[in-house]
Amino acid sequence: MKLFPALAIIAMTLTSAAAQEKSITVASTTSTQDSGLFSYLLPIFKAKMGIDVKVIAQGTGQALDTGRRGDADVLFVHAKPQEEEFVAQGFGVARFDVMYNDFVLIGPASDPAGVMGSKDISGALVKIQSQGAPFVSRGDKSGTHMAELALWKETGIDLGAMRGSWYREIGQGMGAALNTAKAMQAYVLADRGTWISFKNRDGLTIAVEGDQRLFNQYGIILANPAKFSWVKKEAGQAFIDYVLSQEGQRTIADYKMEGQQLFFPNAKH
Repeated sequence: MKLFPALAIIAMTLTSAAAQEKSITVASTTSTQDSGLFSYLLPIFKAKMGIDVKVIAQGTGQALDTGRRGDADVLFVHAKPQEEEFVAQGFGVARFDVMYNDFVLIGPASDPAGVMGSKDISGALVKIQSQGAPFVSRGDKSGTHMAELALWKETGIDLGAMRGSWYREIGQGMGAALNTAKAMQAYVLADRGTWISFKNRDGLTIAVEGDQRLFNQYGIILANPAKFSWVKKEAGQAFIDYVLSQEGQRTIADYKMEGQQLFFPNAKH
């Protein structure tokens, strides 16, 4: 009879381990969450594979930091140079392209900088700065923030020397940045997926789009189990394999809002 409590403990431990293996944590950019993509994709994945996915939605820089601490099994982000560095440093196994969309410059319908309809993002930013038109930056080391800083750098504008009251960093996600831009009647760089799904758009519109420099690539990475022994590599790899598969890519392509496709799969099979 004394064996029964021990057997019960062993059974509970095995059950707990099995349950844990059937769930993973994905650190991801806010756009995959805010756009509604994960709400659409993850239930389909769970029905097929039986694996729960817990999402930590944060800026890409923060998501990569989460991965560096070993607090996520998979990274799903959009800042390719930083992702490649993450893998090169040994924190991730390998990086794969998943899908893309683009960034758009959002601005007030009144267009105080006179950039509406342009396809030249550098020219638009120069006009915004020279006229002191209000601009909202996420300022959160996200993929969108890093893309924005790269675009400013390309114009030759030194934000450290030339920023003023016209430039406001908020240190928050895309939804908060769009809400702040609406309140300030300001310009803001946004990913198209979040913009399409954003409901509080009155008074804001797309000012600049179509510049090839606004291309926005997403990648996926398995955290390195050789560095973090607790990484759920089988379940994490199953999620990656599904997202990169023809079925997963088709599921991503099928996600639409207001009749518009938000993400375009481009995994290399």
